[in-house]
Amino acid sequence: MASEHPENAAESPAPETDGAAELEVGATADAAESPREADESLPELTLGGDAPAQERVIPALLRGKLDRAGTAIGTGRRKTSVARVRLRPGTGESNVNGKPLEEYFRVERDRLLIEAPLKAAGQLGKVDVWVKVEGGGTTGQTGAIILGIARALEALNPEVHYALSEGGFLTRDGRMVERKKYGLKKARKSFQFSKR
Repeated sequence: MASEHPENAAESPAPETDGAAELEVGATADAAESPREADESLPELTLGGDAPAQERVIPALLRGKLDRAGTAIGTGRRKTSVARVRLRPGTGESNVNGKPLEEYFRVERDRLLIEAPLKAAGQLGKVDVWVKVEGGGTTGQTGAIILGIARALEALNPEVHYALSEGGFLTRDGRMVERKKYGLKKARKSFQFSKR
């Protein structure tokens, strides 16, 4: 009822909590007056342009492996081809099934595609590449080698994961030849139809 009459409110003493709050406010005001203490205790405010860069987290799942000698091993598959790739620091030699890369893959497009993950990781000419590939044709073997090299590079240096991932080199291409169906000439092609 004291709140209804303003005369009674002025006569009653103020609650003790208000005085304690005033002391705390006064203490923080004194602390803010000294610039040295304020700078050390409070973090500096920024407007987003100078925000600290967040560290990229390296994924826990690595498809490649390192052996005892420090050679990186990666396996790649594409269509019916399987490629086993080994990388080690060296002069940039590339052997595919015991032959130089230029001799095994005659088409320049295939050679450039195989070198693409090495360029993305900045390792072209710095590592020796040894590949054993079997099955499929040249396109399937090229795709298998690309994936194997990318996985081996990731095992050699996990920091290049994002560069390889952005280039699409770590993604397994799951497309396969569609099977032939009975009653049809191929997977979808029919025999010639004659109405009469």
